[in-house]
Amino acid sequence: MRSIKQPGAPLAERIQWVEARGRAFSFTLQAGLPLLEAARRGFAAEGFAGGVLNFGHGALGPFAYVMPALSKTGENAAFYSDTYRPGGLTRTKLGSMTFGIRDDAPFFHCHGLWTEADGKASGGHMLPDETVVAEPFEVEAFGLDGATFTAELDSETNFKLFGPVAAARTGARTTASAFALRLRPNQDFAGCLEEFCRARGIRRAKVHGGVGSTIGARFTHGGVTEPFATELAITAGLIAPGPSGVLEAALDVALIDYTGGVAEGRLVRGDNPVLMTMELVLEVLG
Repeated sequence: MRSIKQPGAPLAERIQWVEARGRAFSFTLQAGLPLLEAARRGFAAEGFAGGVLNFGHGALGPFAYVMPALSKTGENAAFYSDTYRPGGLTRTKLGSMTFGIRDDAPFFHCHGLWTEADGKASGGHMLPDETVVAEPFEVEAFGLDGATFTAELDSETNFKLFGPVAAARTGARTTASAFALRLRPNQDFAGCLEEFCRARGIRRAKVHGGVGSTIGARFTHGGVTEPFATELAITAGLIAPGPSGVLEAALDVALIDYTGGVAEGRLVRGDNPVLMTMELVLEVLG
């Protein structure tokens, strides 16, 4: 399987996880608010301090983002591009967000694909402090009670990354058992989720959110992304028994690579290792 050498030694725990309770709900992001504050208000209105969300068509402006890029210093296996600030309205096609805490304040990690005002199709990593909701649009969220994603320095990748940590219960209304996860580098994405569920007797689980990166990508439709550095959003995910009764993870994703190549589709099981991180929530269905 493909692998990329990280600057730090691999940590023994390859999946960082916290068991929690949660609930799926939808809300509308308010126009005129920074995307970060609009997301915070949506979760807070349902009694949650954080969680994950997915969205489709929306409008942003002002808007700022970065794309994956090669590392210029060697301090990281890959890095970010310079900041892009397209003028006018940027219209999103899809996106996925992890909403949590960094430096004791609300923060998010959000990847998506979009079309800029001049018609340029692009994607990448949205910047929380420079992105504003231009028109109201609806998102599908999953709030967490008993866990939160918190940004901490990761010695393996030399990045400050979101990972799940246990948190005090807030008493928000919940409907499901859930696990907040962070997958570490150089392990197959689908295989990790399948093994995680097998080890806990989980027969069916739905993926909510889903923000991270893979080492290129191999798709079931035959498409291949060769450039190794990507920014990826999960658009749908389910872990359930396949035709043979063995657990299989069906993971539909969208990504942009460091050359600007965009790809969408279902990932091949066993051939899509994590590059830096993969954050998501599993809702236990059975």
